[in-house]
Amino acid sequence: MKPKKSRKHAHRKNNRPSWDEYWMNIVEQVGKRSTCMRRNIGAVIVKDNIIVSTGFNGSPRGLPHCIEIGCLRDELKIPSGTMHEVCRGVHAEQNAIIRGDPLRMDGATLYVNAKPCKICAKMIVNAGVKRVVYLEIYPDNEGIKILREAGIETAPHKSK
Repeated sequence: MKPKKSRKHAHRKNNRPSWDEYWMNIVEQVGKRSTCMRRNIGAVIVKDNIIVSTGFNGSPRGLPHCIEIGCLRDELKIPSGTMHEVCRGVHAEQNAIIRGDPLRMDGATLYVNAKPCKICAKMIVNAGVKRVVYLEIYPDNEGIKILREAGIETAPHKSK
């Protein structure tokens, strides 16, 4: 005879986050390590529901962080999504790719709490990532166009 499921357990199961929600929640936590004055961006690369790598935006290793010395882009009033070369920071997606095992990234999903820029998109393509889940908070759509042209599935995530 099968045991009856209690309502307590049925209710808990209904509140269980999807895998995309789960990973995007972790992305938000990773982004809290950011040292950027403009945005706290986090990225998580996942394959077979196992984390391959994480990254957040900030200055290169060993260099002063923008939260310590200020933001040159703000000083020069450079709009977001333009003139990437002026930023001293490394984007979250770039850091996740740099720190990850290339063999484990092939076919993986990258979760990020912003649309990837065109530079990150090219790195994502070359890393072998096959799916990108992102939040819609970035003014430049060029990165998404590059990902789609390369056949990478793009999935905007609706935060709750």
